Amino acid sequence: MKLRAYLPKILVIAALGLLGGSGIAQADPGRPEDSCEQGEFCTWTGESYADAIQRIDLRTANPEECLALPGGVEARSFVNQLDRDVTVYQDAECTTEGDFTTYPGHGTYVPHAPFVVRAVKIWDMA
Repeated sequence: MKLRAYLPKILVIAALGLLGGSGIAQADPGRPEDSCEQGEFCTWTGESYADAIQRIDLRTANPEECLALPGGVEARSFVNQLDRDVTVYQDAECTTEGDFTTYPGHGTYVPHAPFVVRAVKIWDMA
């Protein structure tokens, strides 16, 4: 009978423990807006902006030229903080035989890329 009297308290404590502990068990990759600055195109090797980050900007890439991600990196999430559109390519040489999609600038967030990104092309402003 004593267990029945304490059961509601035990359930509340267990629920609080689960809620409080769930944030500890999961790795927080951070917020992409804190790591990718205005004027950058950033890629992450993991989904949801996790793992290694690479930054591309107009100092390191010429508009309308194919740029394979350095070191053969494969991106699974990205952010476009440039003021230009960026096309992401499945192929490292920007061929259109693989998948490719263009994303607008000024803050496009893609936590789960529709395909593995191996190259990008920054478009010139019209």
